[in-house]
Amino acid sequence: MAHLGRTAGRVLVGALGTLVVGAGMAGLAYGLIQAEAKITRRIVGNPFDGAPDDDGVYGAAPGEPVRLLVLGDSTAAGMGADLRYQTIGAILATGLAAIMGRPVELTNEAVVGAQSSDLSAQLSHGLARIDHADVAVVLVGANDVTHRIDRAVSVQHLKRTVRYLRTLDTPVVVGTCPDLGTVEPVPFPLNRLLRQWSRDLAAAQTVAAVEAGARTVSLADLLGPEFESSPSVMFSQDRFHPSAAGYARVASALLPTVAAAVDAWPEDALGDTEPEPSRGEGIGALDDAAERAASSPGTEVGPAEFKGHRAGPRGPWAMLRRRGGHEVTDL
Repeated sequence: MAHLGRTAGRVLVGALGTLVVGAGMAGLAYGLIQAEAKITRRIVGNPFDGAPDDDGVYGAAPGEPVRLLVLGDSTAAGMGADLRYQTIGAILATGLAAIMGRPVELTNEAVVGAQSSDLSAQLSHGLARIDHADVAVVLVGANDVTHRIDRAVSVQHLKRTVRYLRTLDTPVVVGTCPDLGTVEPVPFPLNRLLRQWSRDLAAAQTVAAVEAGARTVSLADLLGPEFESSPSVMFSQDRFHPSAAGYARVASALLPTVAAAVDAWPEDALGDTEPEPSRGEGIGALDDAAERAASSPGTEVGPAEFKGHRAGPRGPWAMLRRRGGHEVTDL
């Protein structure tokens, strides 16, 4: 995720541009400036030197390792985790190894502070280390929001990265932008702006990634309720990046989709079953699925066909699934 202590000023400039232009609302402008000061005082600085080095082989089973490539920002890198086994990449690798009965080799090229524009360089570095990835996971977007990167520019970088991986026949799973409005130190009204910006980007990421052939998993406010009830457990000491427990929660939302993407499930095990309408699953327009997923954590969206066609009158078809235990409701 982003470092809000450094970027609060930029965010608030964007907020002022969004809310104050043409309105002459001096009182609101003053309030937002005051919010900047509060954020700077309340957010604990950056107490971490970096993220754990989680590259390596996970699982003790024999056989050729499954190669997992992770790209993205500080969440993908594991900033806030104490040990290498606590990062999202390591948890996914361990889970895949258990499901497949094969070792999993993790190559993590994620960089703290990265934006979507950094994905191409990360991918190049990763492919210089491994000839081919069996599955790739991308977690990015928070820094695009806090730096107010234009959504169209942001998603084009993501789409380009996904498309290149798909030309290599690498399945891709994208964890979309989390809801930054749920981070406790961010006060009102900035948290409302961050929530809207985060969800708008997450929906746009879903459309772009699925059009390029990836599956997406919505992170939305995945940690929001848990943060309210037990912030010291779910978030690290900077109160912004997830803790080991928080990363486990995110990884648990991603693992079923990653396993399905790489066809990891053993024969007769739960994999890509028929969608259940009672759970809100099914095929529909991609833009509708993206909007629903942006507000519903754990929702998977992927490419689909309907009556032999990949697109309908409103554009591409998409399959919306909910592999976790949370109910999906119409929004």
